[in-house]
Amino acid sequence: MSRRSRGQDEESQIRFRPNPKGNRPRTKDRPSHTDAVPAQVVTVDRGRYGCLLGGFETGGDKDLVITAMKARELGRAGVVVGDRVALVGDVSGAEGSLARIVRVEPRTSVLRRSADDTDTVERVIVANADQLAVVTALADPVPRARMVDRCLVAAYDAGLDPLLVLTKADLADPAEFTAGYAALEVPWLVTRRADEGIDGLEAVRKQLTGRVTVLVGHSGVGKSTLFNALVPGAGRAIGRVNDVTGRGRHTSTSAVALRLPDGGWVVDTPGVRSFGLGHVDMSRILNAFPELVPGAEECPRGCSHDEPDCGLDAWVNEGHAGSSGPARLESLRRLLRARAGAPDY
Repeated sequence: MSRRSRGQDEESQIRFRPNPKGNRPRTKDRPSHTDAVPAQVVTVDRGRYGCLLGGFETGGDKDLVITAMKARELGRAGVVVGDRVALVGDVSGAEGSLARIVRVEPRTSVLRRSADDTDTVERVIVANADQLAVVTALADPVPRARMVDRCLVAAYDAGLDPLLVLTKADLADPAEFTAGYAALEVPWLVTRRADEGIDGLEAVRKQLTGRVTVLVGHSGVGKSTLFNALVPGAGRAIGRVNDVTGRGRHTSTSAVALRLPDGGWVVDTPGVRSFGLGHVDMSRILNAFPELVPGAEECPRGCSHDEPDCGLDAWVNEGHAGSSGPARLESLRRLLRARAGAPDY
């Protein structure tokens, strides 16, 4: 047999399998998933999402939390705690079951931060909350007003109602610290450690009842202690303050949402040492001061609202912003400086 005929005989014995993927007709149409069930994300852990069937507003389906993964068709779309989602697949909640998140519903609010003030890429922390509780200790560690200011800017930018929760009042008088926020008209609550728990806890619980509240604060300020007291059995790890640096150690490594006993939800977030605001449009901060907004119409183009030709000075001096106008203007400028300045590390 010649070399040519032998080669042809060998080729005839080769089997060619059809490529099912290549033969599948391409389409841009995505499944509608009309049978998807609503849920809300309560935990995020390494690509797995704990989703409460029904969501916060309906109270959930017997606290049934479904483990789910993000469907491929969502691409790089982020999913965070608080997101309202649609699930398909196994939603029984049985051990080892896994559903798919096929849709993320429009968000009513988004709390975000950037890595630093030069980074305009935003990192979404929590979605669909309506209140931001900034937790800060009055001592051990010392309060960092600039950090609190930056959290307030993030709250105003996200459209969340701000609340100051001051812990460890047994170590320092809160009067001096709270005086700096009187003009901002931010409500504040004080707690102190006691032998039988936390004094002032009921006032905090009342302020959180019926709402979706995010707790944000430096490490070591008592945020996880407060969270565990508000939600018995939560079991969030509690850290201590370093005797040398005066700063706390990160104990909470991921956000988690839990139901409050009297109604409402509270979201604990990892302790932060900085709160970048590079993504915030500075003009949006002004909207938190509605009595000053009309005065900004007299400002020169590109006014930073903290310069000699700013039209807000004349507006306030003429009494249009009321008796608290000067203090409110100074508070606005303090927040603008916090937005434009270096983080409080």
